[in-house]
Amino acid sequence: QVQLVESGGGLVQAGGSLRLSCAASGSIFSINGMGWYRQAPGKAREWVAAITSGGATHYADSVKGRFTVSRDNAKNTIYLQMNVLKPEDTAVYYCTTGGLWGQGTQVTVSS
Repeated sequence: QVQLVESGGGLVQAGGSLRLSCAASGSIFSINGMGWYRQAPGKAREWVAAITSGGATHYADSVKGRFTVSRDNAKNTIYLQMNVLKPEDTAVYYCTTGGLWGQGTQVTVSS
């Protein structure tokens, strides 16, 4: 059974950095694009970033220039490097591919 497991969330002060990881089991990883979403309390889930199977990346305007998505096919893992974090980045972050979702990891940015 294919699973996605996120990690790397935590509490950080504004201006700080975190790196999230999403490890995928199964054989889908290298052939699929993958994405990161986030959901803040009381708000709808929103798209954050995506990376194609070929490594092309795309970002929401709210994170462009601060976040970087990457993938390591050998480790079946994608990453979300988050720099210059803001309180409004506080949310549960999820990775997704092929209709599958991980359990999410909490990111809290204090002002």
